[in-house]
Amino acid sequence: MAFVDYYQALGITKSASDKDIKAAYRKMARKYHPDVNPNDKDAQKKFQEINEANEVLSDPEKRKKYDQYGKDWKHADQFQGAQQSQQRQQQSWGQQDFGGGFGGGFSGDDYSDFFSSMFGRGKQRQANFKGQDFNAELRLNLRDVYTSQKQTLTVNGKNLRLTIPAGIENGQTIKITGHGGPGTNGGPAGDLYIKFAIANDPDFKRVGNDLYKTVEIDLKTAVLGGDITIDTLSGKVKLKVSPETQNSTKVKLKGKGFPVYKKETQFGDLYITYSVKIPTGLTEKQKELFKQIFEPGS
Repeated sequence: MAFVDYYQALGITKSASDKDIKAAYRKMARKYHPDVNPNDKDAQKKFQEINEANEVLSDPEKRKKYDQYGKDWKHADQFQGAQQSQQRQQQSWGQQDFGGGFGGGFSGDDYSDFFSSMFGRGKQRQANFKGQDFNAELRLNLRDVYTSQKQTLTVNGKNLRLTIPAGIENGQTIKITGHGGPGTNGGPAGDLYIKFAIANDPDFKRVGNDLYKTVEIDLKTAVLGGDITIDTLSGKVKLKVSPETQNSTKVKLKGKGFPVYKKETQFGDLYITYSVKIPTGLTEKQKELFKQIFEPGS
């Protein structure tokens, strides 16, 4: 995979502050988001790049390594360990340095040379490194994740068939092993991390595995009681409203909530809040009848 300059991807300089990085990411993400550029592979690639850039540059430790080692920043710990090992070898062999030593004059190109070949006693050993991890965001609706489903994603120009378990939550991240960037010198491929953005539903509010819904009932049903039919995510359900039901009364429908992640036979509960609708446009006769009810003897 070609090297991506994270600063260039976000349109900022190396002196950018955390606030600058956050603002640049939001601007670029809005511009190249898949929802804004459907079926645009170039935009999808750019969106992936800016997500990678933001993940690294918004993390102080990762940014420090990236600034020092460039495209090889993921292998910084391995390099430092190898550097210490090399220095110990130099001391044991009575040598002062290898072409200037590790301590100074080591350019970005030198780092790349080091990662592609590590020095031994007169022999060259190839270093194997894991490939770069990829990050992506998948946007779905609440009803989409009520049941398990299959999605086809395009990752690095390849189609990936993915099964999304029912009950996955907003902000949850799953790892797809081996679907990141290719490894170096036969090393393992990186991994793909998919973060889910679950949009709110106009009728249901999700809290954990429970659902909340407001149902409107007329005044007659609230006062005298009666049967109503409501929609749930699993179909229609008939409810019996008790006489003299007050506004904002809550009832619980056990097992009618959201499926538990990776336990599709287990469900949360559905909480119904009744909203009593006050009649409008009453005739004078109707108003008089209400007055007789609430003001007996008037």
